Amino acid sequence: MAGLKETPRQKMMGILYLVLLGLAATTVTDHVLDAFRNLTVSLETSTKNVQSTVNNTFAAFEATNLKNDPVRAKPIYERAQQVKQYCADLDKNIEDIKAQMIKEGSGIEEATGDVKDRASTDISPRIMIKHGGAAELKKHIEDTRSKILSALGADTAGLKLALNAQDPPQRKAAVKTTWEEDNFGEGIPLTAAITALTKIQADLKNTESDAVKKILGEASATQIVLDRFEAVAVAPSSYILVGQEYKANVFLTASSSTSNPEILVGGQKLNVTDGKGLYTAVATSEGEKKWGGVIKVTQSNGVVKDYQLPEQTYMVARPSAVVSPDKMNVYYIGVPNPVSVSAPGISKDKIHVKISSGTITGSNGAYVVNVTAASVPKVTVTVSGEVGGKEVTLGTSEFRVKHIPPPHVVFGGKSGGKMGTGAMKAQNRIFAKLDDFDFQAEFSIQHFTLYITKPRGEPQVFESSNNAFTPAMTAAMNGIVSGSHVFIDNVFATGPDGMKRQLDPIAFAVQ
Repeated sequence: MAGLKETPRQKMMGILYLVLLGLAATTVTDHVLDAFRNLTVSLETSTKNVQSTVNNTFAAFEATNLKNDPVRAKPIYERAQQVKQYCADLDKNIEDIKAQMIKEGSGIEEATGDVKDRASTDISPRIMIKHGGAAELKKHIEDTRSKILSALGADTAGLKLALNAQDPPQRKAAVKTTWEEDNFGEGIPLTAAITALTKIQADLKNTESDAVKKILGEASATQIVLDRFEAVAVAPSSYILVGQEYKANVFLTASSSTSNPEILVGGQKLNVTDGKGLYTAVATSEGEKKWGGVIKVTQSNGVVKDYQLPEQTYMVARPSAVVSPDKMNVYYIGVPNPVSVSAPGISKDKIHVKISSGTITGSNGAYVVNVTAASVPKVTVTVSGEVGGKEVTLGTSEFRVKHIPPPHVVFGGKSGGKMGTGAMKAQNRIFAKLDDFDFQAEFSIQHFTLYITKPRGEPQVFESSNNAFTPAMTAAMNGIVSGSHVFIDNVFATGPDGMKRQLDPIAFAVQ
């Protein structure tokens, strides 16, 4: 059930599901059942994350293409909505099956969060095999897949949808099983059957995300028809002195009545109506001011072409202030955030800076902002300066406040996959690593759980209250052999922002 562009986490959960299913076929222990439950929770979390991506994709399309070019964008949008409905119908079918299984499994046990009769190997075969539930579900999956492919159109070359109900490959010459039996047949514990249904839902949501992105992406290839013309005159400067020559470029412009380009001035998008954007700026400093920008137009081949605006000038009579973060347009909790502040026409030692929440220190244009976990989601930086012997407010800027992004777990320099026996035994601790982050931020691991499964053996479970292996963990690791599996989960770490967070699990196959 591998899908298009699976993340390492999704691949790891797929491998873990197959490993657990193999263990369940030989022996059903509480450890195996707990592992199925943990996998179900991880799959549900991943599905929610993908759903957020789908929602954001629709929201972005509605705010841009559908708003700016509704005539061409609406049919594309409706096809994407059809895919969304196909997936919603199948998801409801799966939820109904899960509800039936939970009901016949005596409901959810509050202590474990799992079905009370989770070890039962009779309920799933009865509902799904004997009464034909699996066959009906397989048909619904195949019908949904077919409808999605139809909605995608003819251009599906190289597209591999995660959603399918194909029979597994024949394991032995005399042994062949079906998709229905492999997921819900004899010997499958009830909790494993529920995990299988949750895995189908995860594949369904990944398929929906891929299909929606591909369909809505067609809008970028829409051809723009220029059907509106206008004569304009643009002067390089609107301010001249006596004796100077006034110049202006006079030309004919063309635009589309059904599609608006994207116009950026100073990195900020302008509101565009009938192909024209209105640029406004508050006059906050004296002297000649210049500005420019870029117009982005999507060509018929889907490539976005940039058209630079000629430099424009105007005269104003009040000072302005510029506040710019040195690293990115956000302040992070728990680390020093360097900030540069300047005001044209005012000496740096005459500039004063305040922040609405947190602290800001420094002088002569170089400052450091510190915000805490108690800060509001946004802070305002106010800049004032001495102008003509008086304190004058030059401007204010609003910045977002965010927590440091979560790190990922590293063991032996890797975050999962395959590792040799010798390399595995040489390790004695795990680490929390934060990649591609511009600030120095160290994370301290507070807890993790280690699972070791040897071939044909029951999983061994160990707990540690820091990032180092306990003596029991070290002893168990020294006993691993090729074919063993190591799974690290329930990892909790605290960063400089003081926020305790749970990190994604990692899994290894020992060679």
